[in-house]
Amino acid sequence: MELKFESDEGGRVPSGDELRSVLVDFPIGTIAIQSADENSFILRFEEITEETHIAMLEKLEGLEGVSATEERFDSIGPTIGAETARKSLQAIGLVIVMIVGYVAWAFRGIKYPLNSFKWGLVALVALFHDILITIGVFAVFAHFSGQEVGVPFIAALLTILGYSVNDTIVVFDRIRENLLRFGKEMDFAQLADKSVRETIVRSLNVSLTTLFVLTAVLFLGGATIQGFVFALIVGISVGTYSSLALASPMLVSWANRKS
Repeated sequence: MELKFESDEGGRVPSGDELRSVLVDFPIGTIAIQSADENSFILRFEEITEETHIAMLEKLEGLEGVSATEERFDSIGPTIGAETARKSLQAIGLVIVMIVGYVAWAFRGIKYPLNSFKWGLVALVALFHDILITIGVFAVFAHFSGQEVGVPFIAALLTILGYSVNDTIVVFDRIRENLLRFGKEMDFAQLADKSVRETIVRSLNVSLTTLFVLTAVLFLGGATIQGFVFALIVGISVGTYSSLALASPMLVSWANRKS
Protein backbone atom coordinates (compact mmCIF):
# COMPACT_ATOMS: atom_id res chain seq x y z
CA MET A 1 0.00 0.00 0.00
CA GLU A 2 1.15 3.51 -0.69
CA LEU A 3 -0.02 6.65 1.05
CA LYS A 4 1.39 10.01 0.09
CA PHE A 5 0.58 13.28 1.82
CA GLU A 6 1.99 16.76 1.36
CA SER A 7 2.08 19.60 3.83
CA ASP A 8 0.72 22.92 2.64
CA GLU A 9 3.17 25.66 1.79
CA GLY A 10 4.29 27.49 4.89
CA GLY A 11 3.32 24.69 7.24
CA ARG A 12 5.66 22.60 9.34
CA VAL A 13 6.99 19.44 7.75
CA PRO A 14 7.11 16.54 10.22
CA SER A 15 10.00 14.11 10.30
CA GLY A 16 9.74 10.46 9.42
CA ASP A 17 10.25 9.45 13.05
CA GLU A 18 7.43 11.75 14.10
CA LEU A 19 5.06 10.19 11.57
CA ARG A 20 6.05 6.72 12.73
CA SER A 21 5.37 7.60 16.36
CA VAL A 22 1.93 8.99 15.44
CA LEU A 23 0.92 5.86 13.54
CA VAL A 24 2.48 3.28 15.86
CA ASP A 25 -0.84 2.42 17.52
CA PHE A 26 -2.60 1.54 14.26
CA PRO A 27 -2.77 -2.12 13.10
CA ILE A 28 -0.65 -1.54 9.99
CA GLY A 29 2.33 -3.81 10.70
CA THR A 30 5.79 -2.57 9.75
CA ILE A 31 5.63 0.87 8.18
CA ALA A 32 8.17 2.15 5.66
CA ILE A 33 8.42 5.94 5.37
CA GLN A 34 10.24 7.42 2.41
CA SER A 35 10.82 11.09 1.66
CA ALA A 36 9.57 11.98 -1.83
CA ASP A 37 10.65 15.64 -1.92
CA GLU A 38 11.06 18.57 0.44
CA ASN A 39 7.56 18.45 1.94
CA SER A 40 6.04 15.08 1.13
CA PHE A 41 6.39 11.45 2.21
CA ILE A 42 5.43 8.07 0.86
CA LEU A 43 4.14 5.61 3.47
CA ARG A 44 3.96 1.87 2.82
CA PHE A 45 2.29 -0.59 5.15
CA GLU A 46 0.02 -3.62 5.31
CA GLU A 47 -3.54 -3.72 4.00
CA ILE A 48 -6.01 -1.74 6.15
CA THR A 49 -9.73 -1.12 6.27
CA GLU A 50 -11.30 2.14 5.14
CA GLU A 51 -12.12 2.99 8.77
CA THR A 52 -8.44 2.68 9.71
CA HIS A 53 -7.47 4.72 6.66
CA ILE A 54 -9.76 7.58 7.69
CA ALA A 55 -8.58 7.42 11.31
CA MET A 56 -4.95 7.61 10.20
CA LEU A 57 -5.66 10.67 8.08
CA GLU A 58 -7.42 12.38 10.99
CA LYS A 59 -4.46 11.63 13.25
CA LEU A 60 -2.00 13.00 10.71
CA GLU A 61 -4.10 16.11 10.11
CA GLY A 62 -4.18 16.66 13.85
CA LEU A 63 -0.42 17.14 14.10
CA GLU A 64 0.42 20.54 15.52
CA GLY A 65 1.44 23.06 12.88
CA VAL A 66 0.89 20.61 10.03
CA SER A 67 -1.76 20.88 7.31
CA ALA A 68 -1.62 17.48 5.64
CA THR A 69 -3.24 16.56 2.31
CA GLU A 70 -3.52 13.07 0.94
CA GLU A 71 -2.23 13.05 -2.62
CA ARG A 72 -2.74 9.37 -3.46
CA PHE A 73 -3.86 6.19 -1.77
CA ASP A 74 -3.29 2.83 -3.46
CA SER A 75 -4.45 -0.48 -2.02
CA ILE A 76 -3.25 -3.80 -3.42
CA GLY A 77 -5.03 -6.78 -1.92
CA PRO A 78 -3.82 -10.40 -2.01
CA THR A 79 -5.94 -11.24 -5.06
CA ILE A 80 -4.58 -8.37 -7.13
CA GLY A 81 -1.07 -9.04 -5.87
CA ALA A 82 -1.26 -12.72 -6.86
CA GLU A 83 -2.61 -11.81 -10.29
CA THR A 84 0.16 -9.26 -10.80
CA ALA A 85 2.80 -11.83 -9.83
CA ARG A 86 1.30 -14.43 -12.17
CA LYS A 87 1.11 -12.06 -15.13
CA SER A 88 4.63 -10.81 -14.44
CA LEU A 89 6.04 -14.34 -14.50
CA GLN A 90 4.11 -15.05 -17.70
CA ALA A 91 5.50 -11.90 -19.31
CA ILE A 92 9.07 -12.73 -18.32
CA GLY A 93 8.67 -16.33 -19.51
CA LEU A 94 7.22 -15.20 -22.85
CA VAL A 95 10.06 -12.73 -23.38
CA ILE A 96 12.67 -15.40 -22.62
CA VAL A 97 11.08 -17.88 -25.06
CA MET A 98 10.88 -15.22 -27.78
CA ILE A 99 14.51 -14.20 -27.21
CA VAL A 100 15.78 -17.79 -27.49
CA GLY A 101 13.68 -18.29 -30.62
CA TYR A 102 15.01 -15.09 -32.16
CA VAL A 103 18.65 -15.95 -31.44
CA ALA A 104 18.15 -19.43 -32.89
CA TRP A 105 16.56 -17.90 -36.01
CA ALA A 106 19.15 -15.13 -36.39
CA PHE A 107 22.02 -17.64 -36.28
CA ARG A 108 20.25 -20.36 -38.23
CA GLY A 109 23.00 -20.57 -40.84
CA ILE A 110 25.69 -21.44 -38.29
CA LYS A 111 26.57 -25.13 -38.08
CA TYR A 112 30.16 -24.98 -36.81
CA PRO A 113 31.07 -25.42 -34.01
CA LEU A 114 27.53 -25.35 -32.55
CA ASN A 115 24.10 -25.22 -34.13
CA SER A 116 21.95 -22.09 -33.80
CA PHE A 117 19.71 -23.55 -31.06
CA LYS A 118 22.69 -23.94 -28.73
CA TRP A 119 23.64 -20.31 -29.31
CA GLY A 120 20.14 -19.46 -28.09
CA LEU A 121 20.56 -21.63 -24.99
CA VAL A 122 23.83 -19.90 -24.13
CA ALA A 123 22.10 -16.52 -24.44
CA LEU A 124 19.34 -17.85 -22.16
CA VAL A 125 21.82 -18.89 -19.45
CA ALA A 126 23.40 -15.42 -19.61
CA LEU A 127 19.95 -13.86 -19.20
CA PHE A 128 19.16 -16.00 -16.14
CA HIS A 129 22.51 -14.95 -14.69
CA ASP A 130 21.64 -11.26 -15.18
CA ILE A 131 18.13 -11.57 -13.75
CA LEU A 132 19.13 -13.61 -10.69
CA ILE A 133 21.91 -11.23 -9.69
CA THR A 134 19.64 -8.21 -10.22
CA ILE A 135 16.93 -9.75 -8.03
CA GLY A 136 19.44 -10.59 -5.29
CA VAL A 137 21.03 -7.14 -5.23
CA PHE A 138 17.63 -5.45 -5.35
CA ALA A 139 16.44 -7.57 -2.42
CA VAL A 140 19.30 -6.22 -0.29
CA PHE A 141 18.63 -2.68 -1.52
CA ALA A 142 14.91 -2.98 -0.78
CA HIS A 143 15.60 -4.29 2.73
CA PHE A 144 17.48 -1.15 3.69
CA SER A 145 15.60 1.43 1.59
CA GLY A 146 12.00 0.26 2.03
CA GLN A 147 11.47 -0.29 -1.71
CA GLU A 148 8.85 -2.81 -2.84
CA VAL A 149 8.87 -5.41 -5.58
CA GLY A 150 6.08 -4.05 -7.73
CA VAL A 151 5.20 -3.37 -11.33
CA PRO A 152 8.12 -0.90 -11.84
CA PHE A 153 10.58 -3.61 -10.78
CA ILE A 154 9.03 -6.12 -13.20
CA ALA A 155 9.26 -3.49 -15.95
CA ALA A 156 12.93 -3.06 -15.07
CA LEU A 157 13.54 -6.82 -15.37
CA LEU A 158 11.91 -6.90 -18.81
CA THR A 159 14.02 -3.93 -19.89
CA ILE A 160 17.16 -5.68 -18.62
CA LEU A 161 16.28 -8.80 -20.60
CA GLY A 162 16.06 -6.80 -23.81
CA TYR A 163 19.20 -4.77 -23.12
CA SER A 164 21.27 -7.77 -22.09
CA VAL A 165 20.37 -9.94 -25.05
CA ASN A 166 21.09 -7.02 -27.37
CA ASP A 167 24.61 -6.78 -25.96
CA THR A 168 25.06 -10.55 -26.22
CA ILE A 169 23.89 -10.63 -29.84
CA VAL A 170 26.42 -7.91 -30.76
CA VAL A 171 29.23 -10.18 -29.53
CA PHE A 172 27.68 -13.29 -31.11
CA ASP A 173 27.26 -11.48 -34.41
CA ARG A 174 30.95 -10.56 -34.49
CA ILE A 175 31.81 -14.20 -33.75
CA ARG A 176 29.59 -15.23 -36.66
CA GLU A 177 31.30 -12.73 -38.98
CA ASN A 178 34.70 -14.05 -38.03
CA LEU A 179 33.49 -17.63 -38.49
CA LEU A 180 32.42 -16.79 -42.03
CA ARG A 181 35.76 -15.06 -42.64
CA PHE A 182 38.16 -17.58 -41.12
CA GLY A 183 36.07 -20.75 -40.80
CA LYS A 184 38.06 -23.65 -39.41
CA GLU A 185 41.38 -21.99 -40.20
CA MET A 186 41.40 -20.42 -36.70
CA ASP A 187 40.82 -22.22 -33.43
CA PHE A 188 37.34 -21.34 -32.13
CA ALA A 189 38.66 -20.21 -28.74
CA GLN A 190 41.05 -17.78 -30.43
CA LEU A 191 38.30 -16.63 -32.77
CA ALA A 192 35.92 -15.93 -29.88
CA ASP A 193 38.66 -14.05 -28.02
CA LYS A 194 39.34 -11.95 -31.13
CA SER A 195 35.63 -11.18 -31.47
CA VAL A 196 35.29 -10.09 -27.85
CA ARG A 197 38.32 -7.81 -28.14
CA GLU A 198 36.81 -6.24 -31.26
CA THR A 199 33.50 -5.47 -29.55
CA ILE A 200 34.53 -4.73 -25.96
CA VAL A 201 35.15 -1.01 -26.50
CA ARG A 202 31.78 -0.56 -28.20
CA SER A 203 29.94 -2.48 -25.45
CA LEU A 204 31.63 -0.60 -22.62
CA ASN A 205 31.03 2.80 -24.24
CA VAL A 206 27.32 2.13 -24.76
CA SER A 207 26.84 0.74 -21.26
CA LEU A 208 28.79 3.51 -19.52
CA THR A 209 26.89 6.30 -21.26
CA THR A 210 23.63 4.63 -20.27
CA LEU A 211 24.80 4.15 -16.68
CA PHE A 212 25.86 7.81 -16.41
CA VAL A 213 22.32 8.90 -17.24
CA LEU A 214 20.71 6.35 -14.91
CA THR A 215 23.00 7.33 -12.04
CA ALA A 216 22.01 10.98 -12.46
CA VAL A 217 18.32 10.01 -12.44
CA LEU A 218 18.86 7.81 -9.37
CA PHE A 219 20.20 10.69 -7.28
CA LEU A 220 18.27 13.58 -8.81
CA GLY A 221 14.99 11.93 -9.76
CA GLY A 222 11.95 11.31 -7.59
CA ALA A 223 11.64 8.57 -5.00
CA THR A 224 8.87 6.86 -6.95
CA ILE A 225 11.28 5.75 -9.71
CA GLN A 226 14.30 5.09 -7.50
CA GLY A 227 13.77 1.33 -7.32
CA PHE A 228 13.18 1.07 -11.07
CA VAL A 229 16.35 3.01 -11.88
CA PHE A 230 18.47 1.10 -9.34
CA ALA A 231 17.37 -2.24 -10.82
CA LEU A 232 18.30 -0.99 -14.30
CA ILE A 233 21.75 0.09 -13.11
CA VAL A 234 22.45 -3.32 -11.61
CA GLY A 235 20.99 -5.24 -14.55
CA ILE A 236 22.81 -3.27 -17.24
CA SER A 237 26.12 -3.53 -15.38
CA VAL A 238 25.76 -7.28 -14.93
CA GLY A 239 24.45 -7.70 -18.48
CA THR A 240 27.49 -5.99 -19.95
CA TYR A 241 29.77 -8.26 -17.92
CA SER A 242 27.89 -11.44 -18.86
CA SER A 243 27.86 -10.63 -22.59
CA LEU A 244 31.63 -10.25 -22.65
CA ALA A 245 32.85 -12.60 -19.93
CA LEU A 246 30.17 -15.27 -19.65
CA ALA A 247 28.30 -15.91 -22.91
CA SER A 248 31.35 -16.20 -25.19
CA PRO A 249 33.38 -18.43 -22.81
CA MET A 250 30.32 -20.68 -22.51
CA LEU A 251 30.21 -21.04 -26.30
CA VAL A 252 33.88 -21.99 -26.34
CA SER A 253 33.47 -24.43 -23.43
CA TRP A 254 30.50 -26.13 -25.11
CA ALA A 255 32.33 -26.33 -28.45
CA ASN A 256 35.42 -27.87 -26.81
CA ARG A 257 33.27 -30.40 -24.97
CA LYS A 258 31.58 -31.35 -28.24
CA SER A 259 34.89 -31.84 -29.96
